[in-house]
Amino acid sequence: MNLDFRNTNALWCSVAAETLARAGVRHAVISPGSRNTPLTLALVAHPDIATTPVLDERSAAFFGLGIAKRTGAPVVLLCTSGTAGANYLPAVIEAHESGTPLLVITADRPPEMRDCASGQTIDQQKLFGGFVRSYHELAVPEPRAEQLRYLRQTLRHAVVCTLRDGGGPVHLNSPFRDPLPPIEDETAKPLAGAMDWEAFFALTPAEVNPGHEFAESSTIGAAAKGVVVLGTSAPEEWVRLAQESNWPVLADPLSGARFRSVGGVTMIAAYDAILRDARAAERLRPELVVVLGDLPTSKVLRAWLTAVDAPTVQVGGGAGNRDALHGRARRLSGVPRAKRAINSDWAEIWRRAEVGAQAVLARLPVEFEGAFTRAVAEALTREQTLVVASSMPVRDLEYFAPVCANGPRVIANRGANGIDGTLSTALGVAHDGGPTVLLTGDLALLHDTNGFLVAAKLRGSLTVVVINNDGGGIFGHLPVAKFDPPFEEYWATPQRVDFGKLCAAYGVVHAVAGSPDELVKGMRTQMALPGLSVIEVRTDRRRDAATRRNVFETAAQAAGDAI
Repeated sequence: MNLDFRNTNALWCSVAAETLARAGVRHAVISPGSRNTPLTLALVAHPDIATTPVLDERSAAFFGLGIAKRTGAPVVLLCTSGTAGANYLPAVIEAHESGTPLLVITADRPPEMRDCASGQTIDQQKLFGGFVRSYHELAVPEPRAEQLRYLRQTLRHAVVCTLRDGGGPVHLNSPFRDPLPPIEDETAKPLAGAMDWEAFFALTPAEVNPGHEFAESSTIGAAAKGVVVLGTSAPEEWVRLAQESNWPVLADPLSGARFRSVGGVTMIAAYDAILRDARAAERLRPELVVVLGDLPTSKVLRAWLTAVDAPTVQVGGGAGNRDALHGRARRLSGVPRAKRAINSDWAEIWRRAEVGAQAVLARLPVEFEGAFTRAVAEALTREQTLVVASSMPVRDLEYFAPVCANGPRVIANRGANGIDGTLSTALGVAHDGGPTVLLTGDLALLHDTNGFLVAAKLRGSLTVVVINNDGGGIFGHLPVAKFDPPFEEYWATPQRVDFGKLCAAYGVVHAVAGSPDELVKGMRTQMALPGLSVIEVRTDRRRDAATRRNVFETAAQAAGDAI
């Protein structure tokens, strides 16, 4: 216990830091400022809370988000008053949508200094609107035992709220009067011996990830033809359900299951290609669908599920309505049991379709973006983590990554599906974690160049693989691509950045890989080294859009022929 009795703010904030630590907080990401001085000093001084200073609040928020995604434990974000907290909003939205525990603390001026043209003061009340699980404005610090008890219980409750009902962000607005530094006075010293501080802090840690503990709540019917769909946040009980039912498992890479294949389970990775074939889509119509977690990204899969309109059981994926297809779904709190109604032919048909499609996907042109993505997925192991950017990278991972038994953990910001803070999130994932690779497009990386400022703080290894196709490749697959002008300027948004010079400006190692084999070799070299490095892959956006369409057509044909 490390309480500071030098003045009121010092005591208040040291009580806050001790409370947060005992509630289970182990990391705080702090952006510099004046008004947050008392709490910054207390968090930095606490031996059980690791602190990382990050200049830009937007980058800081995503860095903290990455840590929370990796650990599952709440991370504190702390900033000064004024517009600083507004820069947290994109990461707060992602945390809200993905159920990631963040405790956002915005320092503020006291009430008497608001709404009177006082510098660096804005209305911070409910700054994040409905994107937080809970909001509370803390009292102005006072050296009274009853107020410290209020502080203790309020902070612990806030930590619990970040974990409850699937997890998410909580916002506390924290006003401070001067003096902000721990200038000694006599205001707090009487409390040093007036309270039993050990009894005061006799707190149990807040439960971590209660939303990920699922109770068995139902038994599903004996459908001979069912499918299990695994998306983000899928509970690990999928293995039991798959083995009980003998149904094929359609696994998004973000579920983790595609890279943790289990004996006796028919794992399907090429579902997007398979279901593009009209014969396969009809032959493989299920009688029951069980969705564990959120739905995968694939529009083809979603359209097929909508057309099939089979009875659906949905488990997990966070609080609220998670049925994006508005189908005949019923929600269960836990993974159901399955009555054995094994139809061996049903699983075998799916297996043949997978083999047919994968025979095509395993022979991708070496200069194609998808070949580089597949190589990244195949090269990484269980001891490593893959962070994948939104837009084309996460889709190519879904399209082209095969099933394996010893693949990486996969993390992505797919709550709000934005490209905001991609580099900063990956840095947070890698910080104090194992070797990490970020697979990103050029625009997503450039959208977060302030993340390079965090590189000097990184304790770990992050290798960034940037697919540089000079713009937004995903838009080339949309109907608007036929309308140029203005497609190229307003959708594709080509850029002319020299990534080698950009990396040099931040002192970051940069290399270029011309083939998937070169990429894998470079990744293995860089992952063995600490710090941040970038490997650039240069591709042709227009050529790859055509290649992707051709690959899908060929793989779909092969899957249909196989069944």
